[in-house]
Amino acid sequence: MAYLNLRGIEKIFGETRVIKGIDLGIQQGEFVVFVGPSGCGKSTLLRLIAGLEQINGGTLELDGRDITNLPSSKRDLAMVFQSYALYPHMSVFENMSFALKLAKADPKVIKEKVERAAQILNLTQYLERTPKELSGGQRQRVAIGRAIVRAPKVFLFDEPLSNLDAALRGQTRIEIAKLHRDLGATTIYVTHDQVEAMTLADRVVVLRDGVIEQVGTPLELYDRPANQFVAQFIGTPQMNVVAASQLPSLEMVCGLPIPAGGFVGLRPENVTLHPADQGLLKGRVDLVEALGAETLIYITTTQGAQLVSRQNERTPLRVGDAVGVQIDADAAHLFDAQGRITRTGQTHPTRTH
Repeated sequence: MAYLNLRGIEKIFGETRVIKGIDLGIQQGEFVVFVGPSGCGKSTLLRLIAGLEQINGGTLELDGRDITNLPSSKRDLAMVFQSYALYPHMSVFENMSFALKLAKADPKVIKEKVERAAQILNLTQYLERTPKELSGGQRQRVAIGRAIVRAPKVFLFDEPLSNLDAALRGQTRIEIAKLHRDLGATTIYVTHDQVEAMTLADRVVVLRDGVIEQVGTPLELYDRPANQFVAQFIGTPQMNVVAASQLPSLEMVCGLPIPAGGFVGLRPENVTLHPADQGLLKGRVDLVEALGAETLIYITTTQGAQLVSRQNERTPLRVGDAVGVQIDADAAHLFDAQGRITRTGQTHPTRTH
């Protein structure tokens, strides 16, 4: 039995069902990430779990106990918000210990817990400072520390890195992953950034319009997406999805059973560029993004298909150059006109370009 069980969870605002019967089981010690586009319901679902919104249908169980109608203070969960939500007039120590003081915990126990959390988060030297004296990354660590000292059964993170710059996001992401390993805590993490999802999660839950599209490990979602939406949402840059009519030679040359009115999905690493007189398709270069360790090359084929190719080496190609385009047909995903997958491509983990 799962540690945290969501059964038929629903949320209605006015006449609109925003969460439409979610069923999900989360195991103890698991790191689960909710991802999806803006408005998909991921933060609302987290708030329902936290008790910050009322559940309108279904049941929520934690460690065998029904917590569906319990107030948030009784659920044994701790939430870390995007906005830090620190008390500006309190020191770091006071912010981290506030919940324990309200619970009338022993001062000696409070001191031990706060100092332990500060040690884990490298905040020991900042305990007497106020939030305005800290950087954004340090403030977020204080917010995480405030959750740690409560020793909850489940940690809930609501887009905790979105207010940080790129360098701090990467650094704090590593800290959160290490913290999860060290504490062995059950963690639910909401983000719109699928890179965060891929790097942090044991399992990823992809949401759209209040329903779950797919649940799986990051690589399961990358290699075996359930539909076109998941295929394009997971992966950076996103999967090339081209109308079958723009790849007329694919079925003829490669023998792929492309559905009528369907689509072909190709990861950028499965599209390779060659001299103009070679390859299955012909095209011209629209843009070259030289990123150092890898190069992304955007091209348009003579049939009008727009593709991006990822390669590990640098390229002499320039905008406007004619190229031949070769695709790895074995790795092609096929979708019908409704975006349902009809064929999952085979991965080639050792392949290089």
